[in-house]
Order: sequence, then structure tokens, then C-alpha cells
Amino acid sequence: MEKVLITGAAGGLGCLLRKELKGWAKSMRVSDLADLGAAAPDEEVVQCDLADLDAVIKLVDGVDGIIHLGGKSIEGTFDNIIESNIRGTYNIFEASRQLGGKRIMFASSNHAIGFHHRDRQLDGNTPQRPDSIYGLSKCFGEDLARYYYDKFDIESVSVRIGSCFPEPRDRRMLATWLSPNDFVRLMKCIFEATRVGATMIYGASNNREQWWDNRHAAFLGWQPEDSSEVFREKIESTHPQPGWDEPAVRYQGGTYASVGHFED
Repeated sequence: MEKVLITGAAGGLGCLLRKELKGWAKSMRVSDLADLGAAAPDEEVVQCDLADLDAVIKLVDGVDGIIHLGGKSIEGTFDNIIESNIRGTYNIFEASRQLGGKRIMFASSNHAIGFHHRDRQLDGNTPQRPDSIYGLSKCFGEDLARYYYDKFDIESVSVRIGSCFPEPRDRRMLATWLSPNDFVRLMKCIFEATRVGATMIYGASNNREQWWDNRHAAFLGWQPEDSSEVFREKIESTHPQPGWDEPAVRYQGGTYASVGHFED
């Protein structure tokens, strides 16, 4: 990798990669609407509105790969979601097409499948079941990735990120937790693989509770090393076990599956 682009670089995962991928590529272009501070050595800072196609084409020009984290990372109104997550993601793929096809990591989400029950293990053939407008936007991004591969051979990996924090914050995250180190390792695997096609992979560490089966994406070579099990005693002592009759417990999306429509 000569130059990698990270969109959404001011967010939590963007800041993590900005630090941990230093030296992996010869240089890094980082972008966000929010303030990114001063550029580090071998780093280029570009403020960009992903909803502006012309600006995105300039942003993508000259990079070898794109880590697309940009957009709204929580539930929001349809108008907000459509600009940041739908139009912005379309612009990233379209810019890649116009500039010769840059491999893309698309940050999807577990909320694209949040209305599946927790007692069902999902695999690469499981249909989408979004639990929110946000989740719907991630389904769009995954379908967009497939379209751009089938029609234009733009390679991408859609990562259905679980819960990527230094440690789990509740009982649900004992299953969905993705350690920062495992996330960084996954990013490297995606861009070091010889070919990725249009692949979806579930982003969770090697936790005891496994809701997701990644055997369909084993060719990427990613083997998560960390586990939420070391945090189980702490979580269970501070978070009582809720009843199965609660939608937030029955469904994999948690509270996203239990709340009403955001715009009501």
C-alpha cells in the first residue's frame, strides 16, 4: 500500500486506525467534516463533505485503497441518514469507479441484521433484517458494494461491525464485542488479500458467545485473537440478566430493535 484513505477519521474507529496503521502504508490520507487536527508525518488531512461527489473524486484520487468509515454512526432522521450514509457511500464507490477501481472496506453494521433472534447463528447466506433507518442505510451500502462489483469489478469487503470498544459495556456486547486489535488486524487482511470480490464479514472477536459464522470469508485469513470472556465477571456483576420477553434481549440488534420509529 502506497497510500490509504480513511474517511470518518475523526470518529472513534478512525482515530484508532490513524494511530495503529501508521507505517503500514507509506502514507495516509485522512478525511472528515470534523476537525482532524494537524497532520502527522506521512499523513495528509483533507476536510471533505462525502455528499459532494466532485469533492469525493478529488479525495479518492491518488490513493490505493479506501477504508470507508464516514457517515452517521447512530440512528437519525431519514434526511440525515440519506445524505451521510446513502449519498456519501454512493459517492465513494462511484469515485472509485471513475478513478480505476480502488479496493474499499465499507463499514457496515450488525444493525443490518438486528431483527434476527439471538438464538439463531447467522452466516454468509443469512438475509438482511435491519432494525433501524441506520441499519437500512447499511443494507444499502452492502447492496451497493455488490452492484459495483458485479457491474464494474470494484472489490470491497463490507464489515458488519459488532461493538468495537476497548472492552464490552453490557451483556449483549459479550457476544458482539470486536476488540480494537482484532479490528486493526482485519483491516490489514482486507487489503493484503490477493482478491476479495464483494465479501461480507461479521466483525466480532473470538468470543464465547458466537452469533455469527464467518466461514464464508475464511479466505481473507482473518482470525480474531481476543475474547470478551475476560470481561464476563465484571459485566455480569454490574448488569443484571434481563428477561427473554424483552425485544432488546430477543433480537440481535438490542435496543435498536426495541425502540420505536426514530421520527415519531
